Amino acid sequence: MDPNRVEEASGKMSGDGDISSVMGFSGFGKKARTFDFDAIFEQTRRTAIERSQRALEERQMTQMEEKGESSKSVKSSVHAQRNKAAAATSRKQESDSSSDSGSDSDSGLIGPPPPPQHTTQDDDDDDDELVGPPLPPGYTGSTAHSDEEDEEGGAQDDDDDDPVKKIPDTHEITLQHGTKTVSALGLDPSGARLVTGGYDYDVRFWDFAGMDQALQAFRSLQPCDCHQIKSLQYSITGDVILVVSGNAQAKVLDRDGFNVMECVKGDQYIVDMANTKGHTAMLNSGCWHPKIKEEFMTCSNDCTVRTWDLNSEKKHKSVFKPRSFQGKKVTPTCCTYSRDGKLVAAGCQDGTIQIWDRNLSVHTKFHCRQAHTPGSDTSCLSFSYDGVTLASRGGDDTLKMWDIRNFRKPVNVATGLTNYFAMTDCCFSPDDKLLVTGTSVKKNEGNGKLVFFDRTSFQRVYEIEVTDASVVRCLWHPKLNQIMVGTGNGLAKVYYDPVKSHRGAKLCVVKSKRKEKQAETLTQDYIITPHALPMFREARQRSTRKQLEKDRLDPKKSHKPEPPVSGPGRGGRVAAHGGTLSSFIVKNIALDKSDDSNAREAILRHAKDASENPYWVAPAYKETQPEPVFAEESEEDEEADKEPEWKKRKI
Repeated sequence: MDPNRVEEASGKMSGDGDISSVMGFSGFGKKARTFDFDAIFEQTRRTAIERSQRALEERQMTQMEEKGESSKSVKSSVHAQRNKAAAATSRKQESDSSSDSGSDSDSGLIGPPPPPQHTTQDDDDDDDELVGPPLPPGYTGSTAHSDEEDEEGGAQDDDDDDPVKKIPDTHEITLQHGTKTVSALGLDPSGARLVTGGYDYDVRFWDFAGMDQALQAFRSLQPCDCHQIKSLQYSITGDVILVVSGNAQAKVLDRDGFNVMECVKGDQYIVDMANTKGHTAMLNSGCWHPKIKEEFMTCSNDCTVRTWDLNSEKKHKSVFKPRSFQGKKVTPTCCTYSRDGKLVAAGCQDGTIQIWDRNLSVHTKFHCRQAHTPGSDTSCLSFSYDGVTLASRGGDDTLKMWDIRNFRKPVNVATGLTNYFAMTDCCFSPDDKLLVTGTSVKKNEGNGKLVFFDRTSFQRVYEIEVTDASVVRCLWHPKLNQIMVGTGNGLAKVYYDPVKSHRGAKLCVVKSKRKEKQAETLTQDYIITPHALPMFREARQRSTRKQLEKDRLDPKKSHKPEPPVSGPGRGGRVAAHGGTLSSFIVKNIALDKSDDSNAREAILRHAKDASENPYWVAPAYKETQPEPVFAEESEEDEEADKEPEWKKRKI
């Protein structure tokens, strides 16, 4: 509809008289709000200027170094912004009031809603409710609060910078593996299960989530029969375990201890060890590849380091042969991969440390000929998490740190660390700032310690007295932030901090011990009353039926009498009327009860029968046989014949 016509119609209506008489209502309501476009443009220009000024001030504040000055300048700028914003709002209100002077009250406006306006308040309210853009990161409130928080933040930064305060040693639990040395420790990547091995040939499995305060292993086995366990390690996926023992064949077990693979044994009569399929002598150490889950490595007294594939147990994957300066064979005592898996390192019995490229097994990439004292067993090699530093624990009571980029001389050396075991560990902390190793002691000569060294200064910054035996194995898990220790008296200790550590030992210490069953408790304690003894017990009538049932269970009382044998006989018994010659002879022998102890009487027993009825010998010599002529007996012979028989035998 044309607005001009609407205005003309409204004019005619007003001119004609009262609107209510014509249209039925008093009017069109309140007047519509009018806008001043010049004032709106001016306000927009001022807002843009203020925003540019605020951006410039924020940029200057971020460049300031001192926190106190920054907080003060921020506060002044914020107050200036508040004053400018208050002035802008007041000017906006004045413009709005001037534009709305002809209109009624603002409570019932018709048209679009007005823009939100901030009412001016006192200075105290301005301090509480900020007006303007969000505050910069460095601003925390008033200067007093900022100073206090800065001091607290500085203290926290100091705690974070101090690596000693990150050592989780406030609490500990003790796992009883056995009575002999715990020579191997392994923890899966998730930190849920711990496996321990020792000189007692046992491998024990511990589940932190399944244990209670009794701290009992859920499985114990002897995977390598009567061979000491040298090394245990979970793969990077945690589904299989590498078991290295004193025999020549390494084994791979699954998480529950069942056999997955056993390496083949090589031919010990071949001179070149590269031509054999496996090791021919006792193993010393082994480890998994940090990136490839199917590959692992072992070293042995046959002077070789071999890599294996989990899917092919018939032959090794590659062979590394350490050599001395004269080119002779050298026995590797420990081996490890670098963190990226590209390097293979071995510590040898002649004191050298030799490092190969994993793909080139002929020549060494790094070779230090006098790393440790010749003849001492290097017990452990460990790479740092950054892959640049190598730590070596020697049998010469030293701990050395090397930079593989300059491998001729050690970066730092620590001495006086007694080592009696060929598998004493050393490892880096999860933040790569500390180096940890254990010390050995003789029986009743002190306590074994866990010693911490600062990686930069190589100062002994902390130590933990573990037990009255040697500390052999140590393991600092990066995910749990807990330290596992294996000792020489059969203990496996776990050190943790309730705040800094996660899961692991914290899961089992909160569980109470399971209650014993009622039947088990009754069998342990006996209460004997006088009338319970047989001498005081009254005889009671027993039913014949129960007695017959008991007699039936007795094999002697319930034995059925054997009937007479009828037929050829069975079961070792001879029949009464056997039809065979053997049964006839046996029967006659059994019935013949004559005493044949006197041979003369036994022969003369048949003399009468032979003279009356000669059958065998007498008829043959009947015609030529002379008649016997016997001498007459004298009186002495007759008397001798009359003497008793016992006198004759005595004579």
